[in-house]
Amino acid sequence: MSRDSDRPRASDTGSEITTQVLVLGAGPGGYTAAFRAADLGLDVVLVERHETLGGVCLNVGCIPSKALLHVAKVIADAEQASEHGVTFGPPTVDLGALREWRDGVVGRLTGGLAAMAKQRGVRVVRGEGRLTSANVLEVAGTRITFEHAILATGSRALRLPGIPHEDPRVMSSTEALALAEVPRRLLVIGGGIIGLELATIYDALGSQVTVVELADQLIPGCDPDLIAPLRRRIAGRYAAIHLRTRIASLQADEEGLRATFAHAAGTSGEASSVVEPAVFDRALVAVGRVPNSDALGLEDTGVAIDERGFVTVDSQLRTSVAHIHAIGDLVGAPMLAHKATHQAKVAAEVLAGHDVEFDVRGIPSVAYTDPEIAWVGLTETEAERAGTAYRSVSFPWAASGRALASSANGLTKLLVDPESNRVLGAGIVGAGAGELIAAPGLALELEVDTEDIALTVHAHPTLAETVAFAAEVAEGTVTDLPRARSRVGGREQ
Repeated sequence: MSRDSDRPRASDTGSEITTQVLVLGAGPGGYTAAFRAADLGLDVVLVERHETLGGVCLNVGCIPSKALLHVAKVIADAEQASEHGVTFGPPTVDLGALREWRDGVVGRLTGGLAAMAKQRGVRVVRGEGRLTSANVLEVAGTRITFEHAILATGSRALRLPGIPHEDPRVMSSTEALALAEVPRRLLVIGGGIIGLELATIYDALGSQVTVVELADQLIPGCDPDLIAPLRRRIAGRYAAIHLRTRIASLQADEEGLRATFAHAAGTSGEASSVVEPAVFDRALVAVGRVPNSDALGLEDTGVAIDERGFVTVDSQLRTSVAHIHAIGDLVGAPMLAHKATHQAKVAAEVLAGHDVEFDVRGIPSVAYTDPEIAWVGLTETEAERAGTAYRSVSFPWAASGRALASSANGLTKLLVDPESNRVLGAGIVGAGAGELIAAPGLALELEVDTEDIALTVHAHPTLAETVAFAAEVAEGTVTDLPRARSRVGGREQ
């Protein structure tokens, strides 16, 4: 819906603005909420503290990391080509040119957002915004009075105590993506998605990578069988991978960053640590994120937050103050841009009087590592913990013609209801897993069963047909394997 001539407009008198809808934060959630509200005929003011729209994701997160991961994949594919009889020389990396290309990708997207805001009549105000009451926000000397608000201020990297964060050699994901240099020895503290994606980039560019993770597996919460192909690949490439390990100390000196590791307690109940500290040129701290709720002035509005700083919302994204909504990282896990954008549309539509709510059966997670890992809906880890009945069926990519032809190792699995074969969840590891997970996600949302998937004609040879093959395993009709294999509650049948 374009802006009508009779739409209520924000009044602007000097440093006073009055508007129907205030959106605080212009990341994927914030700009989506602002644009959707404007499309529905509402007058919108969008407040953003940075010069460009797009938030962490577009400027210093999702997009620049995927640009650099694309380069990393090209380098890895060139290396692998030697196994097929094609040999390339070692790559020459021009960091300046690489940074310029990355910035160009980001610039095209953020520039597009600015143009779309202008086309929709969304007024953008830049500066640090703080709520002074339930209907007033002050930003850069301007007082904005609003009828409704959508809070979309996102999150920031968690800082570990005892780490010399003030030393420029200690990086958050933002500094790591700035690509100031390629360190010879890189310590990655945190083996989750962000840490491993950045490890993938720096490994391809030539760093000797060491990963330290407190949990007993990489990407905690993900099913172990999906992690296995990634673990096998990087175990032969990285300098070291330490699981059940924490940083006992990290000291900065002229030689580098001197790290001492402490391993989790063993069967004896005693902790052990590395006797000789290891020295690194740089360290990346990627141990999680915390919501940006502490400096918004929420205490002056009556908006409730929980003990971890997340804003409490209902299914329509309303906070405890009915005319204030909150979305994205600010309202809790999963902290993913695509969750924020879907919540943004719901919040905007609620403000426009639509009877909608945020009700989804699955939010996909993707680790853009090499190989990629993606999952949606129920995982085996969650099912086992909750005692949920399920049947796990899988199709190994070793039996996929397309995977073999492209040297892509992987696995596609479906979790289904043991009685109805309705899809409960899915997991994929392998090239393009992030793209392939969309089809199982749709199946989950539509509550289809494996027969529906198996009877859908998939193109051959493709990696997408591995989803259909997994469904055929569930149906007992697969002919691309010696016999159908499944597990009930984790047990082989």
